Amino acid sequence: MFSWLSKESKSPELFDSIVEGLKTLYRTKLLPLETAYQFQDFHSPQLDDSDFDAKPMILLVGQYSTGKTTFIKYLLERDFPGIRIGPEPTTDRFIAVMHDEKEGVIPGNALVVDPKKQFRPLSKFGNSFLNRFQCSLVNSEVLKNLSIVDTPGILSGEKQRVDRGYDFTGVLEWFAERVDRIILLFDAHKLDISDEFRRAIEALRGHDDKIRIVLNKADGVDHQQLMRVYGALMWSLGKVLQTPEVARVYIGSFWDEALRHDTNRRLMNHLVLVIDIDCCILLQVHAYIISALKAQMPSVFGKDGKKKELIKSLGTIYEQIQREHQISPGDFPDIKKMQEQLQHHDFTKFQLLRPRLLEVVDKMMSEDISNLMAQIPHEEESTVCKPVQGGAFDEMQDSISPFGYKRGEGIDAGHGEPDWVVDRNRDKYDTLFESLGPVNGKVSGAAVKQEMVKSKLQNSVLSKIWKLSDVDKDGFLDSDEFALAMHLIEVKLGGHDIPTDLPDHLVPPSKRQN
Repeated sequence: MFSWLSKESKSPELFDSIVEGLKTLYRTKLLPLETAYQFQDFHSPQLDDSDFDAKPMILLVGQYSTGKTTFIKYLLERDFPGIRIGPEPTTDRFIAVMHDEKEGVIPGNALVVDPKKQFRPLSKFGNSFLNRFQCSLVNSEVLKNLSIVDTPGILSGEKQRVDRGYDFTGVLEWFAERVDRIILLFDAHKLDISDEFRRAIEALRGHDDKIRIVLNKADGVDHQQLMRVYGALMWSLGKVLQTPEVARVYIGSFWDEALRHDTNRRLMNHLVLVIDIDCCILLQVHAYIISALKAQMPSVFGKDGKKKELIKSLGTIYEQIQREHQISPGDFPDIKKMQEQLQHHDFTKFQLLRPRLLEVVDKMMSEDISNLMAQIPHEEESTVCKPVQGGAFDEMQDSISPFGYKRGEGIDAGHGEPDWVVDRNRDKYDTLFESLGPVNGKVSGAAVKQEMVKSKLQNSVLSKIWKLSDVDKDGFLDSDEFALAMHLIEVKLGGHDIPTDLPDHLVPPSKRQN
C-alpha cells in the first residue's frame, strides 16, 4: 500500500547524472500532476527528453540595429550560416545557433519534427512562423556548451504596425520559458521603447531572474554622454518593467572593431552566464485553481451558467486559495489570461483535488531536488559540467597573454614586467613619505593614517591596504611599503578590487626572498 513511499526514499546516487535524475523526477512526480490538471493546455507543454538533454540556451531580444547578431559573432569570433548584419531589420527570423561538426542550415519545418531537438512544440505557431525559423549549425567551441537564439529586430515607428503573420509575442513567451538567460540589448544611440518592444518585454514577465540588460555600442558616445544615456535608459526601463528595484545594466561594445571612445573601456562589463532551475509552484497553484472550479460545478443542470459565473469570479477564487494554502499572490497566473483560456475548456472534465499528487511534488521540491543538487560538485569534478570555452570566452580564461580579461588592469598592472610598477609614481610617493617625518627610514601607523584617510575610502578598506603594505609586519612603513600603500589606494579609487593576499609582482623588491 505504501510502496510509493519506499520508491521516493531511494538514494540519489541511483541516478547516473543530474540530467537523468531530473528526467526521472519529472516523469514520475511532476508529469502525473501536470496531466491530471491539464497544465499543458494552460501553460507550457509536456517536456521531452530533448528538453533536458539540450545545452543551456541564451535568448537575445532587442529592437533592430541594437547589435544582436553582431553580439553572437563577437562571442563566436566568426560568422555563422545565415548571418545578416546591417543598420535596418536584416534579421527577419528566429535563428537558433547550435553546435554541429557539419555546418549548415536546417529550416523550421524540418526542425520541429526532429526528435533530437527541443523545438517540436513550436509547430503550433503555424507555417508562417516556421518559414521564419531556422537552425544554424556551426562547428564552434563556444557552442559545445551553450546555444544562442537570435530574434527578429523589434520594429519601431510605422514599421511596427505591419503584421508579422504569426504570434510574435507568443513565440517569445515560449522561448522565455525554456531558455536559461534572456539578454535585452539596447543601442546607446536609440533608447526609445516602441509599442512592440514594450509588448515583447511584457511577454518576458515572470522570468525576471533570467533577464540581463545590456547597453551596447557604448563606445559610440563619450564618457559624459554615456552617463546621460545610462540615466535615460534607467528612466525608460522603469516605466516598462514596473518593479521597485533598480535594474542592473551591463555596459559594453560587443564587436571586433576599435573602440571609438577608449575612455569608456573601464565601464564596460562582461556578462556572466548562470543556469537557473525553475520551481514547480505554478503547477501546484494551477492544480488548486482547477480543482476549486471543479468542486463548485453542479452535477446535472446549469453547468454553462455556473461556468460563466466562476470565470467572472476567478479573482475571488484566487483570494480563497491564497488564504487556505498560504500562497503568495505573485505565484498565481495572470487572471485575465486565465479567464480567456478557461472559456475554451469543459469544466466537467476537470478533476477534484488529489492531495497525494501534491504531496509527491512537495517532497520532490523539499528533498529530491536538494539531494540531486548536492551531486553538482561531484559532476563538476568529473568534468561533466564544463565552462564555456572558445571564441570570446577564451579571453575570460586567458592568464598568459596581456590581453586576457582584466590583465594589466588594477591589481594586475605590472604583472610580468621587469620593473616594479609602483616605481612609476615613486617621486610623488617619496615626497609624501618625507613630509610625514620618517624616523630611521620609517613612519608610524598614526602618521600614515593622516595621509591615507585623505582618500575618503572606508576604514575597512584602508585597514586591508595597511595590512598588505606592511610586508614585514613591524607596525611601521618604510619608503617602499608606503609607496605600495599609495599605489593600492589608487587602484581602489580606480574602481578595482583589493586582493586578500598581495600578488608576487607587487611585493617590494627589497622584501622579496630570492
